[in-house]
Amino acid sequence: MTPVVEVAAAVLLRADGREFLLAQRPAGKVYAGYWEFPGGKVEAGENIRAALVRELQEELGITATACTPWLTRQFTYPHATVRLNFWRVTAWEGEIGLSAPLEHSAVIWQECGAATQVSPILPANGPILKALRLPTTMAITLAESAGVERQLQRLETALADGLGLIQLRDKGLPPAQRWQFAEAVLRLARAADALVVINDDADLARRVNADGLHLSSAALAACSVRPDFAWVGASCHTVDEIARAGQLELDYALLGPVLPTPSHPENPGLGWAEFTRRSAGNTLPVFALGGLSHDLLTAAQTAGAHGIALMRGW
Repeated sequence: MTPVVEVAAAVLLRADGREFLLAQRPAGKVYAGYWEFPGGKVEAGENIRAALVRELQEELGITATACTPWLTRQFTYPHATVRLNFWRVTAWEGEIGLSAPLEHSAVIWQECGAATQVSPILPANGPILKALRLPTTMAITLAESAGVERQLQRLETALADGLGLIQLRDKGLPPAQRWQFAEAVLRLARAADALVVINDDADLARRVNADGLHLSSAALAACSVRPDFAWVGASCHTVDEIARAGQLELDYALLGPVLPTPSHPENPGLGWAEFTRRSAGNTLPVFALGGLSHDLLTAAQTAGAHGIALMRGW
């Protein structure tokens, strides 16, 4: 059996989260000229974080001061099978290439939501580039209880404040009303360049030309192939469900509830330690869900989440 090489890979993000760094492999190395996320092999006795810090010091001349686990991908190249442990790096000391010579041929900052300006990209990094287009906050609609007009007004305000991802839920609305609500949400979202996924209704998603489909855990269990949408995610509660979403090459998962919620205050939730355990080694971005608010985004990402999904706090 071919041994798996553990690799620490750094997704360096500017302070506003809008740009990330790519580095070009130098001449003389395997895949010379290809672009990648900086990082390298985890040495014996090192943990992922220590390897990440060391590699960034050696390759870019910076010291990472804020980094959090994100997702893990395994890829087989002709020369090796590697497990890439991607961590987001959001703060560092030093300036790239100034305190130490670059080990790469070049580096470039790229916009998270745009097509990359360089090529070729290492084959393993395709899903990572797409994941970087995914906003870190998801709003889940509650028009059934809040009222359609009030929910649309609230969405308009949130979109103006930068909301980039909406899950249209409201499965209890009459079909015609849900369709009209979905069309109204899409109009608002398109004007703000935000993504909209429809919960558990592929026909409605196609009818309103939504960006994607969100699967319930029951729909995920019944799914044998990835639905044919640009963006597909799923609600998960267990390690096995997250693994299943990864096997289907879905784009994200929701995991929760993490904390007590207004609808179920008696349920203490998973807590952050259990959230980390269940999402560890995930191959796709995982949103934390349940009892959260905007001010808990950093706590969620420290626990390994891509971001947060909010039903009431958005």
